Amino acid sequence: MNSELLILICEAIAVYFLVLFAHSLRGRLGLAHFYALIGSLTAVMVWTTDAGVRVNLPGISLMVGSTVFYTALLLGVFVVYVFDGPRATRIAISTIIGVSVMVPVVTMVLHWQIQLAGPHQANFFPPQSLRIYSASIFAAFADLIFLAIAWEFLGKPRFQVKLWMRAFLTLLGVLWLDVFLFATGAFAGSNPDYLQIMTGTFVSRFLISLFAFPFLYFYISWQNRRYGMEIENRPVLAILKEVSEVRMELSLAQQEIERRKQLEKENEGLIISLQTALHEVKTLRGILPTCSYCKDIRDEKGEWHQLEEYIQLHSEAKFSHGICDACAEKHFPAYTSAR
Repeated sequence: MNSELLILICEAIAVYFLVLFAHSLRGRLGLAHFYALIGSLTAVMVWTTDAGVRVNLPGISLMVGSTVFYTALLLGVFVVYVFDGPRATRIAISTIIGVSVMVPVVTMVLHWQIQLAGPHQANFFPPQSLRIYSASIFAAFADLIFLAIAWEFLGKPRFQVKLWMRAFLTLLGVLWLDVFLFATGAFAGSNPDYLQIMTGTFVSRFLISLFAFPFLYFYISWQNRRYGMEIENRPVLAILKEVSEVRMELSLAQQEIERRKQLEKENEGLIISLQTALHEVKTLRGILPTCSYCKDIRDEKGEWHQLEEYIQLHSEAKFSHGICDACAEKHFPAYTSAR
């Protein structure tokens, strides 16, 4: 066997295993480390692809970037979607696309920086075609969305597709879609060998899918046996539909926040009103020095006040004078007897 091919196979096995192993730790560590890993692999994929690292075989050429790293990313997104759902998948896709966008930006900045040092140094860091970068990013985004849609479509009960066939067809479909989108976007109309490039890449991607499929299928089966999980059948456009659900949740959350802010304002107003009322309340406490004859009360300044006057000064009470029955009979006997 060609030594370069053997190294490529070992490299692919190691990277595939690393991605799937990182995902298997999600129960204990969550998915943060997994997202960090696929972000790093995305950067390596872009760099190895730009460098043109490949293994040439009779009739086909295997790019290290797509054979090893892109396929590993595809496996990672695949298992995240199957076991963790659309929301986690969108985070993974955003990570891959974000790094894919940042790498060419960093490349252009470095190239410009090196050019300042002199034209000879810039030759060691050649800039890549904007068209190729754009085609690569668009193809990657479309591939990963298509992965979720194809998986759910093939999982419809009326098709009765076996799990292994469903996984293989989805994987192969994504790899072939990537070939078509990338080759068309990058080379159509500008490269006379466009069709030949695309045809040869279709063959190589078929071989890659045959090689990567056992890793994917056995991992899915192992996770099912280990956790007793049933693979959920979601709507075909679940990867897109949940976007509207998330927006609705955010809208409801915003409405709840506004409602609570309004309640807080009302509560603040009520608290201020209560504090004002408490401040205005006057309460009589303690021992009141009272004259035992006239019943006048002495205040803290030593001055004497009638009972009614003192109470009105030290509370909110008001007096309205009348006469009780006993006093009326005592002081006005004629009036009470006539009544």
